[in-house]
Amino acid sequence: MSGYFLYHSIGTFPGKAEQMAASLTKFSNIWSAQDDGQWPAALAAQQRFIDAWTRLIEAPQGTLTTAENVTAALYSLIGALPAARLAGKRLLVAGDCFPSLHFLLAGLGERFGFTLDTVPLRPSETWVRDEDFIARWQADVGLALITFVTSTASHRCDVDRLAAHSRAMGSIVGVDVTQGIGVAPFSVAATPVDFVVSTSLKWLCGSSGAGILQVAPELLKSCRPELRGWFSQPNPFSWDLDAFTYADDARRFDHGTPAILASVASLPGLEWVEPTGIDAIRAQNAGLVERIISAALENGWEIRSPLDARERGGSVMVGLPPQGAEPAKIIAALRKERLYCDARGTTLRLSPGMVTTETAVDALIARLTEHIGSRRRRAS
Repeated sequence: MSGYFLYHSIGTFPGKAEQMAASLTKFSNIWSAQDDGQWPAALAAQQRFIDAWTRLIEAPQGTLTTAENVTAALYSLIGALPAARLAGKRLLVAGDCFPSLHFLLAGLGERFGFTLDTVPLRPSETWVRDEDFIARWQADVGLALITFVTSTASHRCDVDRLAAHSRAMGSIVGVDVTQGIGVAPFSVAATPVDFVVSTSLKWLCGSSGAGILQVAPELLKSCRPELRGWFSQPNPFSWDLDAFTYADDARRFDHGTPAILASVASLPGLEWVEPTGIDAIRAQNAGLVERIISAALENGWEIRSPLDARERGGSVMVGLPPQGAEPAKIIAALRKERLYCDARGTTLRLSPGMVTTETAVDALIARLTEHIGSRRRRAS
């Protein structure tokens, strides 16, 4: 029985440990060889990572590069924009965006001349509604940052609708796809946006440090990243101090000597997701999530995620009772049963994936019934 419900944190797949070990061992042997083949091999591995991501989101060639994480990617993008795109305008985010991005943006407004506008959640609700986001989105919004799937409610936004509104308003629109990519379909070919940021940690089963930044070709042409270095150039090995120029493609967002290990460690996950297919991953996940939701409804538990699968990512959040249920103790008790999940406050986050079994789901439901009770039991 695999009781792994932590795909919202770190994803996994059958044979992950062996495949990651093989990938890292191969790289270690190349990097340790006493020859001159290290950098050609390392950069080729990084390019395979970039190519895998490019295929995954159906991005134009040359528009995607690596970043350490979504926060660094967003900072690099904002610092690269022409000043007039943000100065004197609002930058729109939702109150349920990933906190790290809000922390970043809250500190940049004065420097770049924008006003950060955070769309709040409605009272007693657990995600920002798309219509509330759109209602705050007028022509004075220079940039809007969308969260594809939220980490606190697994709410999946309507990217098509929001991207269409961005075009009507003339705003730059970016999407953080971290919590949804790999379990929900996303394509910049089908739904063009101005930029995409993500990591490879969650449903893509990669490692930390393997983030990406993808920028649409028209916006890319006008970007002049502040953080730049020898790898920002068309030829990184040009050391003429007075002849710096930006690369024509997304490599202009590169800077100093690149970190390769995260790409190497994350390639096995990406190379597992691609042949497995998002549809198969989604189907497996959806069946297990619906099993949890059915039990929650039957037992009278609060569900803090959308019930409509079209509006939900791969997780389901269950509300623990405000009195009598101690999240840390419940998590610890489940861990003893080899059932692994986590909580944010009184919100239990459950994310089953390809290694999670129906037996584990049934065991989880039984244990939660013991810990938080059942409406059926109270009624009897």
